[in-house]
Amino acid sequence: MELHQLRCFLAVAETLHFGQAAQRLDMLPSALGRNIRLLEESLGTRLFTRSTRRVALTENGVLLREEARKLLAHADALMLQFRQHSQRTRSLLRIGTIDSAAVGLLPPLLQFFRLKYPDTEIQIYEDKTVNLLPKIVSGRLDLAFVRPPEGMDPLIAQRFLCFEPSVLAIPESHPFASKENITVAQLAEMPMIVPERRSRPHSYDMTMKLFNEAGIEATISQIANEKQTIINLVAAGMGLAIVPLWISRFAVSGVKFLPLDAQVNRGLPLSVVWLKDRQDDIREKMLEIIVGHEELYR
Repeated sequence: MELHQLRCFLAVAETLHFGQAAQRLDMLPSALGRNIRLLEESLGTRLFTRSTRRVALTENGVLLREEARKLLAHADALMLQFRQHSQRTRSLLRIGTIDSAAVGLLPPLLQFFRLKYPDTEIQIYEDKTVNLLPKIVSGRLDLAFVRPPEGMDPLIAQRFLCFEPSVLAIPESHPFASKENITVAQLAEMPMIVPERRSRPHSYDMTMKLFNEAGIEATISQIANEKQTIINLVAAGMGLAIVPLWISRFAVSGVKFLPLDAQVNRGLPLSVVWLKDRQDDIREKMLEIIVGHEELYR
């Protein structure tokens, strides 16, 4: 006698209809009937009387119905208890990340981490820095890859990782497409797509700073906050965009990425942050992985 056979029996016993019971269990009526026959054979008794018009429980069927309900309820409660215990004891690491780190840095770091700690569950939350930092403070995230603000919350610890270089995204049909690299001065009067400063201050300020240092004014043709949207707008010929290097890994047809003059292109800062006074062994293990694989971002 198996639990699955008892579930099949109870479904028929409660509906007194093989078709409805099979639908409830999402299985074929023939498979349901086979499980009932196996159960009757193992018990050595008939559980149902059947005719072309109706299905009825035998006396032994009525007795088994009550016992099956108790047994299955106990089995389900036992299974839930162990699942909840497993969830409580399972290691969990909640990581927040900005989009470019999610595309470039995080995947290889996670690969190294999983090789060393395969039993740890990892949850990833992709968002902007302004939304990730409050989740660090509230404890909803264990660590996050962010653009560090000038005035970091004193509750947050951080480790600077790198300045992420920037590249120029252009349509493949653009006259610049034949060039191997570009200077910011060559972008004079070119329509530029930039994010809103309130949403992505680092990206916006970097573009404006590059133009100011080149002695020219940026011609903004479009505001768009999400990097994928910006790249799609470039592909549509709406303008050019200065974006982090890792964003060039987005596979978008019709877009080419050109290096910018390295002498002025310091790039965007990237840090990993966490809550200072919160002890977390799993988070520390991830930080060890980050520190131990500087070749990924230096």
